This record gives sequence, structure tokens and C-alpha cells, in this order.
Amino acid sequence: MYAILDIETTGGQFNEEGITEIAIYKFDGHEIVDQFISLVNPEIPIQPFVVKLTGINNDMLKSAPKFFEVAKRILEITQDCVLVAHNASFDYRILKTEFRRLGYQFSSKNLCTVELSQKLLPEQPSHSLGKLVRALGIPMADRHRASGDALATVKLFKILLEKDLEKIIVKKLIKSEIESGISPKLQDLLENIPSKTGIYYIHNQKGTLIYIGKSRNIKKRLNQHFSGNAMKSKKIQAEVFTITYDETGSELIALLKESEEIKINKPKYNTAQRKSIFNIGLYSEKDSNGYLNLKLQKIDGRKKEITSFVNVAEGNKALENIVSKYKLCPKFSGIDSATSNCFQNQIKECDGACLGEIQPEEYNSRVQEFINKNSLENQNMIIVDRGRNVSERSAILIQNGVYQGYAFYDLNYQIHNIEILKNIIVPMQSNRDTNNIIQSHIRKTRNLKIIKF
Repeated sequence: MYAILDIETTGGQFNEEGITEIAIYKFDGHEIVDQFISLVNPEIPIQPFVVKLTGINNDMLKSAPKFFEVAKRILEITQDCVLVAHNASFDYRILKTEFRRLGYQFSSKNLCTVELSQKLLPEQPSHSLGKLVRALGIPMADRHRASGDALATVKLFKILLEKDLEKIIVKKLIKSEIESGISPKLQDLLENIPSKTGIYYIHNQKGTLIYIGKSRNIKKRLNQHFSGNAMKSKKIQAEVFTITYDETGSELIALLKESEEIKINKPKYNTAQRKSIFNIGLYSEKDSNGYLNLKLQKIDGRKKEITSFVNVAEGNKALENIVSKYKLCPKFSGIDSATSNCFQNQIKECDGACLGEIQPEEYNSRVQEFINKNSLENQNMIIVDRGRNVSERSAILIQNGVYQGYAFYDLNYQIHNIEILKNIIVPMQSNRDTNNIIQSHIRKTRNLKIIKF
């Protein structure tokens, strides 16, 4: 659990400042579960330049509670949490100073979103909160007020969690909980897992990732793991200490995240997916009569396939749909059931190409139409899909045929600006697996929104 906060102060000499406003959002990694926002009477005057910056003046604070009156609530909402702030050393120092004045030693683990953004968003020219908010398209109100800045930090932190493919932030949190003596029961963990689409991460008692999976129903899939009798399930059951998860809303993003993060983190029970699962490729080549033939064969790294499949059966099923949709000749399309003379055997899809009744140029144009629509090569597109909630959408960016990554964005902030989209994109590796996951999803999903540019 995280306590994301922002503090406004009076200004003045080091360690003599007083708090004028505090906002704390308790964040479970997915949503805000509690909040505390209050003006605070610092009992000392506010510096004039601070009044101009924040809009908070001495008159506003006369009837506000003093720090000792809100101290208990601050302790309650931050208990067993990692403190998160933009320039955390400042906010943490101010809190410790105020509690020290009350004779209490305040201590907490903390994370700084300035440092995290420098690591995870190195391309950004500035890591100030205001400039990051503008660059990442984060809606913001009440700049330089505690509630506005803290809420913007929550949204920034969500982006940083997405960008953290190595799960450094989550692993630190788990280690902190272990050190604090928090040992969650498995049943309690499962009760808090949503029945939604996303990725789940199974950790052992050291916080190490031992398994990564994806599902359209995370809770149901985890129940299968913990009730299964297979050898792998039993090993996971014996080692699991805690579970974390990322909702994606989009099944395509879940597939892409799973593939990428298994390759990066190499969990010991994900051995099968560390290598490509797409072993059968679809290729095209001209026969001696000039007709483009489609052929299924084992992936050949020396040639670029149109698309690929997990096995021959999946390839044949897809080819049958392709033949029907583009009116291609089964004999020229590598389908196992095609005869040497399919037209005379009254296969409806064939229009006589295999008998020479259709010229190569006309036939090949239909094959090329299929290739153009199903290959990512030289394509520039944004695939728009579901978000994690009703007010959000996801976007998958492909430029010059190369998969760049994915992002989530608010519906009230449309992705017309490609530069802002690039800023919020979680960068991912483009490889044979990612390209084929995308191609397969486009092929299987009806009414998918694709914006070409």
C-alpha cells in the first residue's frame, strides 16, 4: 500500500517551516482507497512569495486545525504504507520535523517520483511535476495546492508503475512488508483479486517473481493454480507468499505484457514462454506460372513471414478463413485438404486460378490485398482498445511496422497528439512474438478500432 502525499508550507528557514496544507491519498497500486485533505494552522506567518504561489494566506488558516489535531489521522492513513511524493525528501523531512515537535519519532519507507521518473522516463527534458504533467497529458487542477499536486502525483505514479517492467517498485514494497512482519494469508489475497482482464504476478517470500500469467479473469485463473494437482501448480502452491496484479482491460495488452515481462524477469516457472511460441510461419512465393502461392512451414529466420501461428492446425484454420474472405485458390494456399484440381472438385472458393482461367495479375492482387492487411510491415497505426475502467481507453502504437508499446489515456483527453502518446507509451521490445500476438489479435477480433496515420 502507498500513501501518496503533498505538503504546502509557510516557507522560511530550513527546519523552521510550518505546514499550511496536506493531502494524502492511500493508493493500493490500482485505485485510491482512502484520502485525507486539510488546511493546517502553522501558528507562524506565511512568506509572501508562498502566498503568491499557492493562494493560501494567513486569514484562511486562522480557523484551520493545528498539526497536533490532525497528527493521529496522518498516522492512521500512512500506517504500513510506503510514502510517495514528488521530491519525497522534502515532504518526508517536513513530516518528521512536525512530529518531532510533538515528541514523536515518525519513520517510514519512502519513494520519490522525481527519482523514479528520471530512471523510467529518461527521455523527458524536465522532471518537475508541472512539466511532466503537461508532457504526459495528465489532467490537473489546483496546481501548487496540496490536493491538486498529490492527485497529479497519483496519476504520474500509475504511469511509472506501468513503465516499470522489471517490477522494481513492487518488489521494494513486498520486501518492506516482509520487514514489517506483514505476512498475508493466501485466502485473503485471493479475496482481493479482481475478476478482470490483466496480468498476475506470483512472488515467493523473498519478493522474487516465480510466475507471471495473464487471464481475462485473473481471480478464476489464480484459483485454478491453487487448486490444481499438476506438478507446476503444486510447486507454485508451496512457494507463493504474495500476489500482485495489473489490470489491463485489453486482452491484447495483457498478452503483450505477459510475453515481454516473462522475457525480462525470467520467472522460474515460466520456462516455456521465454522462447517464441510461434513456430509456424506463413510465406508467399511465386510458382512457375507466376501465381503467388501461400505456404505454411516452420519459421525460417532468413525470410520474413507474413504472419505466424502456434501450430499447423491453427495455421490451417486461419487459411480456410483467408481463402474464403479473399476468394483465393485452396491449392495455392497451402491447405492440407486442397486437391490438385480443386476447381473441378467444386470447391466454392476457387475461381479457376489453378486451371489458368484467372490471370496471375488479377489473382495476385487479391493475395497482395491479404498481405497488406495482415502484415505490419511499413504500417503506421494506433490500435484503440478497452481501458482499465469505463472512463479510460488503451492505445497500442505501431510505427513503420515496429511495435512501440502501449498506453492508457482518459476519455476526456483524446490521443490526437502523437507526441503526447509517445510520452506516455510504455516502451516494449518489438520481436517476432509481439508482432504475431498483434497480428493474431487483429485477425480474430471483430470491430477493432484502428487509426492509421
